[in-house]
This record gives sequence, structure tokens and C-alpha cells, in this order.
Amino acid sequence: MNALTPARLRLGVNIDHVATIRNARGGAHPDPVRAAQIVAAVGGDGITAHLREDRRHIRDEDLMRIQAATNLPLNLEMAATDEMLDIALRHKPHAACIVPERREERTTEGGLDAAGQHNRLAPIVQRLTDAGIRVSLFIAPEVRQLDAAIRLGAPVVEFHTGEYAHAEGDAREVELRRLTDMVALAARNGIEPHAGHGLTYDNVQPVAAIPQIAELNIGHYLIGEAVFVGLENAVRRMRELMDAARG
Repeated sequence: MNALTPARLRLGVNIDHVATIRNARGGAHPDPVRAAQIVAAVGGDGITAHLREDRRHIRDEDLMRIQAATNLPLNLEMAATDEMLDIALRHKPHAACIVPERREERTTEGGLDAAGQHNRLAPIVQRLTDAGIRVSLFIAPEVRQLDAAIRLGAPVVEFHTGEYAHAEGDAREVELRRLTDMVALAARNGIEPHAGHGLTYDNVQPVAAIPQIAELNIGHYLIGEAVFVGLENAVRRMRELMDAARG
């Protein structure tokens, strides 16, 4: 097993939608910090939080509270804007995953156009890197986007698995093969591959079985399941499925 084939697949849990529920009524409950503490207690490997321009779920003050509440690394999802860069440099999360963001979208739709936004992204990637923040680019599993990530010097890419998750039958197999090939290509080029978006108990195992993937980031599905079975059980079940897929 080489250095880019992790022995244990990490699970990062996105807690945005705990904050979505909180914000629906205002006040402080349910607290995303408590969710982060539960994830840490049941064996999660990291916390992911997306601070959006419109603050529809995670708020600025949540970031500091999450960092203070657990020892898990914080992966800050952020748009490539000056405001978000300043916030990342101030809070210094373990990692910053640059994602596309449109105000009117319900959730992140598709990957970042790293190829088309190279000149915009280059100074942001450099400043984050200089601050000791590990940069990840959330991209579609496409050669053009991976080539752009290589040129930008990103140490990590997170491949968008939405097309795979939403496909059915033979189309899903096609998407899985595309993802598998791009993960292998990233690893051969010294980039650590992660994956996420739309992953569930029913579709996670073929992705988790791709040997070079180091981390899966899963949020909406786990928070939805937590309504019925509790967050502890939801995270434990996902962890079990991921471990079984790795064999």
C-alpha cells in the first residue's frame, strides 16, 4: 500500500443542516456545535461546514465555537471571494475547500470551474497555503478540472459525486467508472482525492471501495437520518458501511 492509498477511509460530517433547522426558528437550538461534539464522540474524522454568502445555515460565530468544542479538524467550505478568504485567514481551519456558490441554489450544484477561473483562484490558493491551510478544490471528475487543480498547486481535490448518486442502472456504472479513473489519476499526480455529495447508505459503498480515496464528506443525508435514528446511530452506520467497503 503506497502513501496515497490510505489504510482507513476518513469520514467528514457536514453539519450545515443542523444550523438550517436552528435558523428556521431563530434562537440557538439545535446547536451545530453539539452535532460536532457527537460526531467526535462516535468516531467521525472531521467536521465540514459551509459558510455561505447569505449565512443561510452556518454563521460566522459558529466557526470559532466549533473549533473550540472539538479536536476534530475543521474543513471550511467557502466560495472564492475576498470576504471568505479573509474569514478563512482569520479562523485558520485545518482545511479550506473552495466550492462554487450561487445565491439562488438550494445546495452546491456541480463542481467548481477551476479551469475557467484559474486567474481568480490562483492568488486565493496561494494565500491559504501560505497561512498553513490545506486547500481542496471541489471539482467534477473531469480531466480538464483535475489538470487545473494540478496547475493551481492544490494538494487535495474533492470529487463531486452528484452525477453518480443521481444516476440509475447502467448510467450509474458509467459514472462510477469515470469517478474511479479520475481518483486514480489524481493519486498518480500526487493529489489526495476526496469525494462527496449525494452519498447515502444505499450508494456509498462502491465509492468507499475506490482504494485511493482518502476521505468522504457527507452531510445532508446523515442529518436527515438523524431525525429518525439519532446522529450517533446515523454516523455509526455510515462508518460501518465505509469500513465494510474497504474490507
